[in-house]
Amino acid sequence: MSEAEAPRMPIESGVPDPMPLMHPLMRKNFGAWAWHDRPRPGVLHHVAKSGDEIWTVKAGTPRQNDVYTVRLLCDIADEYAEGHVRFTARSNIEYMVSSWDKVGPLIDKLEEEGFPVGGTGNSVSMISHTQGWLHCDIPGTDASGVVKALMDEIIDEFRNEEMPNRVKVTTSCCQINCGGQGDIAINVQHTKPPIINHDLVANVCERPAVIARCPVAAIRPALVNGKPSLEVDEKKCICCGACYPPCPPMQINDPVNSKLAIFVGGKHSSTRTKPTFHKLVVAGIENNAPRWPEVADIVKKILYAYKEGGRPWERMAEWIDRIGWPRFFEETGLPFTKHHLEDWRGGRAALNASAQVHF
Repeated sequence: MSEAEAPRMPIESGVPDPMPLMHPLMRKNFGAWAWHDRPRPGVLHHVAKSGDEIWTVKAGTPRQNDVYTVRLLCDIADEYAEGHVRFTARSNIEYMVSSWDKVGPLIDKLEEEGFPVGGTGNSVSMISHTQGWLHCDIPGTDASGVVKALMDEIIDEFRNEEMPNRVKVTTSCCQINCGGQGDIAINVQHTKPPIINHDLVANVCERPAVIARCPVAAIRPALVNGKPSLEVDEKKCICCGACYPPCPPMQINDPVNSKLAIFVGGKHSSTRTKPTFHKLVVAGIENNAPRWPEVADIVKKILYAYKEGGRPWERMAEWIDRIGWPRFFEETGLPFTKHHLEDWRGGRAALNASAQVHF
């Protein structure tokens, strides 16, 4: 670059322009596609009005990829595809090729290297999850570990399209639930309020910020042993763990009392029926790393009951609405307890349950 040429300044106006990174056929036919189909699980086939065709091969990745894995995925793109890849929101990698002849060798190479091909159509999608211990400062478990253990158990449902409709599974390592709504969702539940180390609060925590972060106003300032500290109104506390990141002396993680819970019936889309919130079906499951067998057993009971009883194109929430909750618990063999009773009537007026209505 010459001295007279000014350096390019960053533009803080949103995401980068995707066009330069697109496959040439995608740029050429942008907005002019005629139809598409799925020749086999894990492969999408799009045909443009111009007659151009493009095949997309979808494969699962570990999500938290090291440099070796990223280089391997890129090498596969260069040798077996046409050098163009993209990652989906659920950390699948998609390779685009302009010839059907390249699809088979590409799939063989991906499977050989341990990247399963699938996740399209009526299958179990890759499990979306929160950051877990790697990046987040609040987790009560490792969400990515639960994902690995669970996908090992149900990988055949990712590779095949045999479910009534697509199944979105999510995991969240705390109840703030940035994993999102899912047909099946695994969340951590802290069951005890935080234990406060009063000797450290004044040295480590910015108390007003901690008080402001509590969603139910259960934290207030206190003076303990002559030192500024905090106290928790345990009648208000919902054990969410939001106070722990800005104030580690408010320890809420507990090897005995931090449990896992499973929710079902969440849906983001507006297809056929409005979006739905997932609902609790099992609580108090042991946070049993590294394989979480109790969680896997319950998820498979729910998944295969839905696979057996769901009608074509029914999402899990729609299946449950049709058969009713009593039958759901019968079909899955899960116990129904008093904790499943919804007694908060305010949700009818306060919760936005439609993608078409915004506050």
